[in-house]
Amino acid sequence: MDFHTEFKPLTVQPQEIEGKSFEIITEELGEHPFTEEQYPIVQRVIHASADFELGRSMVFHPDAVEAGIRAIREGRKIVADVQMVQVGISKPRIEKFGGSVHVYISDPDVIEEAKRLNTTRAIVATRKAVKEADGGIFAIGNAPTALLELIRLVKEGVARPGLIIGMPVGFVSAAESKEELAKLDIPFITNVGRKGGSTIVVAAVNALSIMAEKRG
Repeated sequence: MDFHTEFKPLTVQPQEIEGKSFEIITEELGEHPFTEEQYPIVQRVIHASADFELGRSMVFHPDAVEAGIRAIREGRKIVADVQMVQVGISKPRIEKFGGSVHVYISDPDVIEEAKRLNTTRAIVATRKAVKEADGGIFAIGNAPTALLELIRLVKEGVARPGLIIGMPVGFVSAAESKEELAKLDIPFITNVGRKGGSTIVVAAVNALSIMAEKRG
């Protein structure tokens, strides 16, 4: 490798780079099982991760995309499991419809209650969130315990989310939590296996908000 070759920075616009990236993704992904409405979400997940295996592993409830778009356009709350997800979500498109993005894991009352119950903040934050975000989008990219608690609350009829985007990353309970999510008969977006994370969930939410905005 010649390390003395002069480096020439890219001079194209960001939109051109994104467009070219999407072309490469479509070409390299080839045939896939996703519907026309699901594919833009898969595409942005791959764009955020450069991971085609992750993209191919995604699973959608049949009503997931429409439910997500509807929740955004109705100004429903979006609940993130951690600040990293909250920060990554594009706020202007969400706020355009009267929505907002919330994360409860660092709230003082959540921290105190988690200590009192000797449980995780993710679990307590989920219990608080379901009381304040009925019909909203729950975006979980880091905490399998949050996803498992949300699933439990859904089964008990306590939680009524409009959409669950559950793609936590990790080695303990991450894959298992997604398996349980995929059994629910409510709108969800998930993936198979250990992969996932904040950037992946952010990509899915942002893809939905772009689609919601295009509706006019």
